[in-house]
Amino acid sequence: MQTFTPTHEQQSAFARDGYIMVENLFEPEEVDLLLKIGRADEEKAAMVHAPRDTEGGESKLWLTAETGRQDIYNGFCHGRRVVDTMETLLEDEVYLYHYKMMVKEPRIGGAWEWHQDYGYWYHNACLYPDMASCMVAVDRAHAGNGCLQVLKGSHRLGRIEHGTYGTQVGADPERVALAAKHLERVYCEMEPGTALFFHANLLHRSDQNKSEDPRWSLICCYNTRHNPCTDKPGHPSYTPLEKWDDGLLLEYGRRQWAAMQQAAGA
Repeated sequence: MQTFTPTHEQQSAFARDGYIMVENLFEPEEVDLLLKIGRADEEKAAMVHAPRDTEGGESKLWLTAETGRQDIYNGFCHGRRVVDTMETLLEDEVYLYHYKMMVKEPRIGGAWEWHQDYGYWYHNACLYPDMASCMVAVDRAHAGNGCLQVLKGSHRLGRIEHGTYGTQVGADPERVALAAKHLERVYCEMEPGTALFFHANLLHRSDQNKSEDPRWSLICCYNTRHNPCTDKPGHPSYTPLEKWDDGLLLEYGRRQWAAMQQAAGA
């Protein structure tokens, strides 16, 4: 079982750049179980929606704030590798705002326009941008299959106005273009099990997937205790988050996968 504590250098990098990438935070079996369960999960498949980008491409996702289940998704979201790291980086107690699976299918997966997560969450009456997400690569993410791109240090720009482009909400293109002239664009290429921790004001996007490789990723999103917000379905107000021993991830994942296989064979 892996353990992780961010170094002082990583904490400084998060404050300066708005993100840190942690390679091999999760073990191969943990990620393999997540992929198998995610692809076979009919309940989650029924929750999928697919916003269109400006070129008509679709990226699929499902989102939930269900934190009470002893399943593999919550094993990732409650585990100390993620939660303790979030609390260190945000310097506050955190709770789970929601989690979601992002899916870019081979050849047809759509793009995500430049945006800040706080550009959305601001409208849930989140008073401060003191929020962050952890993206876990389930498949290999590379430039060809639409890996995440970020503008390094853009979280320090403050909130940018957002509007609707395609059927997605994105940041003001003129403001983004100005930022892109001065800030480095980074392609966050990640192997399965790598995690990207990023601030809610960090500008990020992804291209369409025109490769033969799928790109699945689990994103666990957190708010800080001191940050009030409107209590909405899928975007709750503060509830204390129980931290789980990281070993429970495999225990719950194995049990969930065995139950799914049994149900499929019944």
